[in-house]
Amino acid sequence: MAAPALTGLFLFVVLPFALALVLSFTNLRLGSPLPIQFWGFEQYRRIWLDPSFRQALLNNALFALVVVPIQTTLALGLALLLNRPLKGMAVFRTLFFMPVVFPMALVSVIWTIIYAPGADGMMNAFLKFMTLGFWQPRDFLHDPALALPALMLLSIWQGVGFQMVIVLAGLQSIPISLYEAARVDGSDRWNQFRYITLPQLRNTLIFVVLVTTILSFRLFDSVRIMTNGGPGDATTTVMNEAIKAAFDQQKMAKGSAITVTFFLIVLVITLLQRLLVQEERTIE
Repeated sequence: MAAPALTGLFLFVVLPFALALVLSFTNLRLGSPLPIQFWGFEQYRRIWLDPSFRQALLNNALFALVVVPIQTTLALGLALLLNRPLKGMAVFRTLFFMPVVFPMALVSVIWTIIYAPGADGMMNAFLKFMTLGFWQPRDFLHDPALALPALMLLSIWQGVGFQMVIVLAGLQSIPISLYEAARVDGSDRWNQFRYITLPQLRNTLIFVVLVTTILSFRLFDSVRIMTNGGPGDATTTVMNEAIKAAFDQQKMAKGSAITVTFFLIVLVITLLQRLLVQEERTIE
C-alpha cells in the first residue's frame, strides 16, 4: 500500500538529491568544452568563501526570524476571531484564505505595483495619509534598508491565511467541556486562553512554526520577480543564488553544491526545533 508513495518519494526527492550531491563534487558547467573532473569539496569551499552566498544565508535567517513569529501570532489572532458561531463567518474565513490560493507570481506583480516609487504609489500614498503628510515617498524595492522588510510584509500577508486555517482546525478540536468547566470555576477569558487554549494548541502551533520556518527558507519567487536579489545583495536568498549559479551562469556543479548545503542547513534547523520541543515535553 505504501509502494506508490515510496516510489514518488524516491523519484522526486531521493534521486534528484543524490544526483545533485554527485554533481556538487565535479566542475560541471553547461556549454563548457572542458571534460568533467572530480573536484571533491572544492565547490563547497568556494561557495562558503562567496560573500553573496553568506549574505543570502543571513537574509534567509533574518527573514525567518521576523516572518515566523509574526505570521504565527497573526494566524492565532485571526483564528480566535473567526472561531465564532456568527452568520457570515465563512465569508470572512474565505477572504482571509484567498491570498494563499493566488499564485506567488501574480501576488508579486500586484505588490510590485503597490510598492511603486513616487507619491502615486499605493503604499507611499497610504503612509503619507496615515502620517498626515509627513511621510516622504520612498522606492521600497530599490532601497537596501526597505527591500527585505517589503518582501517580509508581502510574505506575511500572503501566507497568514494558510496558518490561520490550521490553527482554526486546532481550535475547533478543543472540547467545549473544558471551557464550560472553566466558566463554572469562575475563570475569565484570559485564563481560559492561557490554561486551556494554548496548551491544547501546542502540537498545532509546533507544526505551524516548523512548516513556516521551512517555507521561509525556501523564499524565491517574490525575490526573483520583484528584486532579483537586489539592490546589491540586500534581498538575495540561498535559493536565488542556486538558480543564478545553475541557470544564469550555467555552473551546474556550483548550483548543486548550494542546494545540498541549503538542504542540510534546513534539515539541521528542523531537527533542532524538534529536539527543543521534545526537551520541553520532558521537562513538563
